[in-house]
Amino acid sequence: MRHLAGRRIAVVGLGKAGLPAALRLIEWGAEVIAWDDAPAARSAAEAAGLKLAPPEELGRFDALLLSPGIPHRLPQPHPAAEAARAQGAPILCDVEFLHGAAEAAGGGVVFAGITGTNGKSTTTALLGHLLQAAGRTVAVGGNLGPAALALPLLPAGGVYVLEMSSYMLERIEAVRFKLAAMLNLSPDHLDRHGDMAGYAAAKARIFHRQQPEDLAVLGDDDAWTRAMRPPGRIRRISGEHATPGGVWFDPPFLRDDAGCLLDLREARALPGAHNAQNAAAAAAMALELGLPRDLLAAAIARFPGLPHRHEEVAEIRGVRFINDSKATNADSAARALAAHRRVVWIAGGIGKEGGIEPLAPFFPRIAHAVLIGRDGPAFAATLARHGVPHSLVATLEEAVPAAADRAFAGAADVVLLSPAAASWDQFSGFDQRGDRFRALVLALAGQEDARWK
Repeated sequence: MRHLAGRRIAVVGLGKAGLPAALRLIEWGAEVIAWDDAPAARSAAEAAGLKLAPPEELGRFDALLLSPGIPHRLPQPHPAAEAARAQGAPILCDVEFLHGAAEAAGGGVVFAGITGTNGKSTTTALLGHLLQAAGRTVAVGGNLGPAALALPLLPAGGVYVLEMSSYMLERIEAVRFKLAAMLNLSPDHLDRHGDMAGYAAAKARIFHRQQPEDLAVLGDDDAWTRAMRPPGRIRRISGEHATPGGVWFDPPFLRDDAGCLLDLREARALPGAHNAQNAAAAAAMALELGLPRDLLAAAIARFPGLPHRHEEVAEIRGVRFINDSKATNADSAARALAAHRRVVWIAGGIGKEGGIEPLAPFFPRIAHAVLIGRDGPAFAATLARHGVPHSLVATLEEAVPAAADRAFAGAADVVLLSPAAASWDQFSGFDQRGDRFRALVLALAGQEDARWK
């Protein structure tokens, strides 16, 4: 299929998503001119046979595929974005091109998009898991896992389940999500979107091409999401209260109007009300796609969960060590803290606007906090004002044994890494931070085994 023949596309940002995207566009007939500000990425692109040119030499092009992490407006537009704007070329994300290819191949596939500040990765993976359990043809990716243009072209009847970030959603034009979920909204990425209203507007683009017959799944547990009015049929979800006509958590059961879907105590990888909302969203979308209720219940119970999202790493001397490194903001950390009665908490890194003050209602659950990273001192000042016991260390290597000692001494039966902060001061990303936590805990487990032998 060469549906892009005759089109000239600039691809800027040649990392995990950009390089395979450029190669796929060439496969589909496009002339691609590419660039990356990093010399190593340019070398890899040249080795792959791409034609490179800096932004001022890109020339005329029909569209710009700009890596989601590169700003096109705020806080400072990249020169390639300015070049696109000057010539009236659209600035797009890779999902736009996947959707165009699916339409060119004859259509008949369903695009299911999932967004929200927190929970979108778990919900995306869970919906993909449910469809696979039902024997449906499905491809899962986007902001989670394989980039959109690394996914296969599906036959008619197939389903793309795509996690969509705000950075991606502000760069779609023709994509129609026949099923779209907005889980929740809380302040995040405000430097990129200007303010909370700008962030909400970017997220709401997941609904912008929906038709009245399409399904819009809306979280009902925060004011920003509750106030949205998408054009599709609305089905509300909640981890906190009943939402007639939707799917909700009635502890310990997940319910809809037809009755109980399952006892969520059977789904060990989905603890807490926040995961109940994730399960409600996936269930609502799966039911819309025709999955039977009994299969749904059994498959949710078998869901293995995702790394770094409330991942139980080990139990040592009766203390559970939980890796929630994906909690890069206070709202996400609140969800993890709410799932436990008492914890020794490991937090810190590069804090978001507002720091950890929004977590004050959960401070009584913290037996002791061990703080790391750039904003550890700022977090410590907040905890001191609230009388929460805490200690400052430099690194995760110091934090894990310090937290373990507190827990082993009886402070709590959970050590929770839920940093409420980004990781870039000490790690390449939340995943590297979580991997390091897991390795330290497993090493500690080995030491404890040796001690008792």
